[in-house]
Amino acid sequence: MTGGLLHTMVVAEPLIGFDVAALGRNFWALTVDGLTYGSVYALVAVGYTLVYGVLRLINFAHSEVFMLGMFGQYAALMLLGFGPNGDAYDMGIVMTVLYLGAAMIGGMAISGGVAVGLERVAYRPLRKRGAPSLVFLITAIGASFVLQEFVHFVLPRLTGGTLGGVNAQQPIRLVEPEVQFQIGSANVTNVTLIIVVSALLLALATDQFINRTKFGRGIRAVAQDPVTATLMGVSRERIIMLTFLIGGILAGAAALLYTLRVPNGIVYSGGFILGIKAFCAAVLGGIGNLRGALLGGLLLGVMENYGQVVFGTEWRDVVAFVLLILVLMVRPTGILGESLGRARA
Repeated sequence: MTGGLLHTMVVAEPLIGFDVAALGRNFWALTVDGLTYGSVYALVAVGYTLVYGVLRLINFAHSEVFMLGMFGQYAALMLLGFGPNGDAYDMGIVMTVLYLGAAMIGGMAISGGVAVGLERVAYRPLRKRGAPSLVFLITAIGASFVLQEFVHFVLPRLTGGTLGGVNAQQPIRLVEPEVQFQIGSANVTNVTLIIVVSALLLALATDQFINRTKFGRGIRAVAQDPVTATLMGVSRERIIMLTFLIGGILAGAAALLYTLRVPNGIVYSGGFILGIKAFCAAVLGGIGNLRGALLGGLLLGVMENYGQVVFGTEWRDVVAFVLLILVLMVRPTGILGESLGRARA
C-alpha cells in the first residue's frame, strides 16, 4: 500500500512545468500570438495611463468601459442585420472592412460615452469637494461593480434579453482567419494583421494627437501643472473630459479587436482580467507614458505567451504579474518611466 502511494507520488506531474525546449520549437508562433494579445492590452493601457497622467487617478472602472465596448460593437452589428450564426460572413473585402468600421464606431461610441459619463457622475463631484485620493480609488472600484451589474441585471430587461445577462453572447464573426504569410514557423493570418496594424495606427495617432495638437498641449499642460495651466487659460474640466473620452474610444476599438481574436463570448465580467493586465502593461511601460503603455502591452502579451509554454497554461496570468514585479524591482517607474506632463515627441 505504501509502495503504491510512493509510486503515485513519484510519477505525479510537477505543479510547475519547465519546458524550455517547447519555447524554442514554437518561438515565432508564440511571438506573433503574443503581439496580437499585447496590441489589445496596449490600447486599453493607454486609457489607464492618460487618466493617471492628468488626474493621478487609477481608473479601475476602465475595464468595464472596455467590456461595454464589446457590447457596443455587438449591438451595432445586430442593428445592421447580423447575428451570431457560428460561421464567418463572406461579403468580400470592401464590405467586410466597412462593416468592421461600423462595428468599431459602435464600440467607440458606447465606450467613449460611458467613460465621459463616468467622469461626470462619479469623479467630477469628488474633485469639486476636494476628496482625497483614497476616495477616488474606492469610487473607481465601486463604479466597476456598478457597470458590471448594470449589464448583468438591467441591460437584459432594457433589451428584452437580447443583450447582457449571465449568459455570454457569441461574437458575430465577420472575418475568417486565413494565412497571409509566414514568419519563421508562424502563420500570420489576416486577423492578426488587422489587430496589430489597427492597434499600432491608433496608438500612433493618439501619440501624435497628444504631442502635436492644441488639445494635446492642453493635456500635457494639465498633467504637468494644473494650476498654472488654468491660469494660462486652459480649461481643466474640458481637458479631463477629453482625456476620458480618448481613453474610452481606444477601449472601444480594443473591444472589437479582442472579439476578432478571442471569440469566447461577450459577457458582463469579460473585461476584468483583461483590464487588470492592461493596467499592469501601463505600469510596466511607465504609468503616464503613452509610448510606455504601447511597449508594456506588447511586452506583456509576448512574455505571458512564452511563460504559458515554459511553465504551463494555468500559469499564464501569474507570469504576467511576476514580470511586472521583477521589472519594478529594477525600475520602479517602469521601463520608460517618463510622465505625460514631460513627454516629448
